[in-house]
Amino acid sequence: MPIPADTIVNYLRTIAGRPLKAKELARGLGISTQDYPEFKAKLAELEQQGLLYRARSQRYAAPERINLVVGRLQTIRGGAGFVVPDESDGAGDLYIPAHAMDSAVDGDRVIARVEYRRRGQRQEGSIIKVLERARESLVGVYHPERNFGFVVPEDRKLTRNIFVPPGQDGGAGRGDVVVVRITHWGDHHLGPTGEVEKVLGPATEAGVDVLAVIYGHGLPLDFPAEVLEEAEAIRRAGVRPEDLEGRVDLRHLHVVTIDPADAKDHDDALSIELLDDGTREVGIHIADIGHYVREGSALDAEALRRGTSIYLVDRVIPMLPEALSADLGSLLPGEDRLALSLLVRVDADDVVRAHRLVRSVIRSRRKVSYDEAQQVIDGTDSIDPETDRTIRELVVISRVLREARAARGSLDFDLPEARVVLNTQGEPTDIQRVLRLESHRLIEDFMLLANETIAAEAVRRRIPMVYRVHEPPDGDRIEQLREFVAAFGHRLSRRAEPTPKEIQRLLERVRGRPEENLISTVVLRSMKQARYSPENLGHFGLAARSYLHFTSPIRRYPDLMVHRLVARALIDGESLEPDSLDELLTTVARISSERERVAVEAERDSVALKKVEFMERHLGDTFAGTISGVTAYGFFVLLDDFFVEGLVHVSWLTDDYYLFIEEQFALVGERTRRRFQLGDRVEVQVTAVDREERRIDFRLVEAQRPRPGARKRRGGASD
Repeated sequence: MPIPADTIVNYLRTIAGRPLKAKELARGLGISTQDYPEFKAKLAELEQQGLLYRARSQRYAAPERINLVVGRLQTIRGGAGFVVPDESDGAGDLYIPAHAMDSAVDGDRVIARVEYRRRGQRQEGSIIKVLERARESLVGVYHPERNFGFVVPEDRKLTRNIFVPPGQDGGAGRGDVVVVRITHWGDHHLGPTGEVEKVLGPATEAGVDVLAVIYGHGLPLDFPAEVLEEAEAIRRAGVRPEDLEGRVDLRHLHVVTIDPADAKDHDDALSIELLDDGTREVGIHIADIGHYVREGSALDAEALRRGTSIYLVDRVIPMLPEALSADLGSLLPGEDRLALSLLVRVDADDVVRAHRLVRSVIRSRRKVSYDEAQQVIDGTDSIDPETDRTIRELVVISRVLREARAARGSLDFDLPEARVVLNTQGEPTDIQRVLRLESHRLIEDFMLLANETIAAEAVRRRIPMVYRVHEPPDGDRIEQLREFVAAFGHRLSRRAEPTPKEIQRLLERVRGRPEENLISTVVLRSMKQARYSPENLGHFGLAARSYLHFTSPIRRYPDLMVHRLVARALIDGESLEPDSLDELLTTVARISSERERVAVEAERDSVALKKVEFMERHLGDTFAGTISGVTAYGFFVLLDDFFVEGLVHVSWLTDDYYLFIEEQFALVGERTRRRFQLGDRVEVQVTAVDREERRIDFRLVEAQRPRPGARKRRGGASD
């Protein structure tokens, strides 16, 4: 009889007093001779997964019991990095110096030995085994030599060039961007070796830059044929009479979608209806993608592999084929569509009093853009009387929801984002700041309400679930934040873990002041990264006891998984056993978190490279801006005219020797005491642009006077 993986791991973690050989472990667990071969195979599987470690003595142990950490490697420029543990024991990430990387590269799942750990100090370690490679190939620029070649990786976190033997260049020429398959990863002495398997084209050719991002992050461009066939068969069948059985017919409601003007996938919609008792019912309708993407199908496997849709600067790489994401699964106007509808009862004071979740069939009446909705809210334009009424009534309730979240301490980071405007050739013509409108907040407020409502219900009924968790920030980061805001005359509680409410009060105090964006950015950087987990750990940023993702099943796999679970438990009344789902939910949470990080990095990279291309046209031009980052080698400046950031290298500061005061985010002249600090206003000239490095260099033209209200620290190490 097969024994569960958890039983084996927990035995070595908590019961066995020492590492055990396979036969000793089998005896302890009561494994019969007949089942021993299968047990040995299970041990090998757990070893490959990093859940067990087999020492040279052929004894098995739980990694954490023998000073090992299993996790994902995240490298930084310079070659060092951190191992982020699969399971946190409270000790935090493990720092790996550049010389202790062995052959591991950014994104690999590894086992690391803790070499140095002292209370209150950063723990350090070394990589001893790579469990899983994050990639089989890399993207970079090819450089031929007389008898060989080498590829310089596009990803600057990969510090070693790839050696390309004679005859393995794939026809690449000097300066071509290529995909190189790694044939040997090398070790701490020798670098990696590879062969060119695809030439993307010259780095200066239009479109090659985005292809480099796609291949560099290993993004899936094409769907497998069987997945496309499955999706197309579902689309052709359409909404069938049997699909409507057991569903609540809500096609009489005035349902609207509010999305970007160019959106193709519409997975959420809203409605509001006056009931006989004088209360109103807000309908939060989410596309029932789970009805079409069934567990165990080719569609499901591919959706999990992708994890999320990815929104690059010039294209979308969807999680699901367009037959579903932009057609049958999308809440298109005038079409019958299947949905999971959360119907929320609101009283005369716009306070939520009750809710119910149903499988439904709906028909969207209008597809509204954010700009159109905003014009209705502002009273400057009209769509039609019923849609106008719907939007105006919803926005009143959304403001009440927002106030309630704020009252409990939910953090609102209203930071600007960049939007790249491209011409038909894919060339950037402008870099704009994205404005956050009331219409954006309207949708956000109701989506947050739906996510929190479903999460609270899952906790109350003890339904196994994939939660969206955001843990409190580390004490060290909070201390750095406390020192930084003090330089601007602001205070943060001295407690080790400030509450969300205390951080919210800080953000409120700086709202409208010159340092608002700066302090909001530093606060955001002090936060931990949100992730998915089968364990409800709460959401610090939202000041929520429980939270999950329910509202975007077209573009996020965790939402699809949540749909399946809540439909079974809350609608069908099925009792879900946690033990039977634990391994699946753990896997979904891990893969989804990893794919989300890849998507975020790819999206940022695609915007960054277009910013570099855009600034090539502005070489020699002068701009005003704000210091947005400070390092030992210079400071970064965010321009006023364009949402673009560049570096003023310290070598341009020729009037003095400048010291980096890390806790003050400042460079200070030794002799002149001249200071360049986060938030200072400066004027700079664009001096150089490097596409390969994705770097924009500025020269300081003039340091402007600090903006009114920006206060400097008095006294301290630099004064």
